[in-house]
Amino acid sequence: MNYAASPVLALHLPLWRSRMLLALIAGGFLVLAGRAVYLQGLNNDFLQQKGESRYSRVLEISANRGKITDRHGEALAISTPVKSVWAIPEEVQYSTQQRARLAALLELAPRELDKRLKEASAFVYLKRQIPPEIARRVSELHIAGLFQNREYRRYYPGGEVMAQVLGFTGADDAGQEGIELAFQSTLAGKSGSRRVIKDRMGQIVEDTQSIREAQNGLDLTLALDARLQNLAYSQLKLAVEGNKAKAGAIVVLDAKTGEVLALANLPSYNPNNRSRLSGAQLRNRAITDTFEPGSTLKPFTVALAIDQGKVKPGTMIATAGGSMSVGRATIHDAHHFGDMSVAQVIQRSSNVGAARIALSLPAEAMWTMFDQAGFGSAPRLGFPGEATGRLRPYKSWRPIEQATMAYGHGISVSLLQLARAYTIFARDGELMPLSLLRVDAPGKGKQIISPATARKLRDMLELAVQPGGTAPQARVMGYRVAGKTGTAHKEENGGYARHKYVSSFVGFAPASDARLVIAVMLDEPTAGQYYGGVVAAPVFSAVMGGALRMLGVAPDAPLKPLELPPEGSEIREGV
Repeated sequence: MNYAASPVLALHLPLWRSRMLLALIAGGFLVLAGRAVYLQGLNNDFLQQKGESRYSRVLEISANRGKITDRHGEALAISTPVKSVWAIPEEVQYSTQQRARLAALLELAPRELDKRLKEASAFVYLKRQIPPEIARRVSELHIAGLFQNREYRRYYPGGEVMAQVLGFTGADDAGQEGIELAFQSTLAGKSGSRRVIKDRMGQIVEDTQSIREAQNGLDLTLALDARLQNLAYSQLKLAVEGNKAKAGAIVVLDAKTGEVLALANLPSYNPNNRSRLSGAQLRNRAITDTFEPGSTLKPFTVALAIDQGKVKPGTMIATAGGSMSVGRATIHDAHHFGDMSVAQVIQRSSNVGAARIALSLPAEAMWTMFDQAGFGSAPRLGFPGEATGRLRPYKSWRPIEQATMAYGHGISVSLLQLARAYTIFARDGELMPLSLLRVDAPGKGKQIISPATARKLRDMLELAVQPGGTAPQARVMGYRVAGKTGTAHKEENGGYARHKYVSSFVGFAPASDARLVIAVMLDEPTAGQYYGGVVAAPVFSAVMGGALRMLGVAPDAPLKPLELPPEGSEIREGV
């Protein structure tokens, strides 16, 4: 057919149109070719990133947290490998049977499992820190979109015995309480990372690159002695239960080095299973809680008076009648003995005698003594929540406040502060710095009172634990013991609770060359007895005796059974 002969079929187009169309098509091809060269040759990061996102993953490599040991190398806190199960929700595919099995292994309700997957879009943890055996069984379900990371979980072999001292770590293996929190930067280390290739099931098929090496945390050696800690905890528990006390605490210090050898509290908890943990169980009462120390403070007032030449151990103090008035208030003794020597004021724990001695001293001098003994300031152990206690400025003291402060009212301290302060009497007047970590050489103490005065106070404190004193139950067969009882009404609603007491005892042994300082406190004993010499002193005796034998300390007294005074004949400190 001749198309040119038909006017209908004949089409005449300008030549420039066909050439322009050809140029446009060629230009389009050139643009596509240029873009391809740009993306695949010059700037291929975007496409490569998109491609790698389908199969390449950067995994965080957890650093192994440092081990915590006692002074002899016994493990107190160790990290065990565990797994965490996580998912990319949009990639998760499972059958009804797989869903039910996964929920059971992860100890989740099926609805809770569905909820977690629906609430997240790109990433969600389904369960953290599960045992390797459970992780293996989860992996055997072969569920797409499900992945696992290796992590570490903290384990505490000592359980409740060491709980408040060591604290614990959270899900991210970071310290939350106690030593774990205080030394987080030392124990934690630094996480690493590596790039891997995974298949569609989430299994690693190739390890391609190490991006950053993990740096494990450093091990920590504490001053604690696990043997003494177990002894202290067990005896404290017997006392708390036997006296039906609300709580209790005990501190054992090395008088030579200032190291904290044992520190226990009740109530306690199991750090390996914290599902029913309450705030009261968490508190390290010996460090974070304060109380009025009662008569345990009398030796400091007497030491100051002797150091300033106001009295001597044999100086007689007017205590006849067992009471004295200061303004509108009246101070009482628990017993009426007539006039007493200064030594007897300590031995028999006379409130009247201590108050008369205090009122003979300048208020500023008393405040300085208490301040230098560490009251009113934190012990600087680096432990979270260290209590400073309460020591009001001396300029605001009224006479009755100065008098009662001599026997531990109107001032508050922690049990650790009180134990540390007694190193003054155990070490010839020298206040020792404390350490939670094992030390190779003792730190340098601060001289608070003269060595002669400290020796005189030691003699008085020895009398306090002998028959005729307030704490014969604190004695230890084979060792000379020095110490002081304390009993104080509890502060409550801005005043003092009439029938609630804090009972305490603090002392050291052997008195001839002190090795240990031990302080004991029982909060609200309700079994009928509440004086420190009856409820706290026996704990001191049991722990001190066992500890000295464990440490191989040579006896400095005859090895013969101790006779206790007849029941009901004990001398009680004033409250």
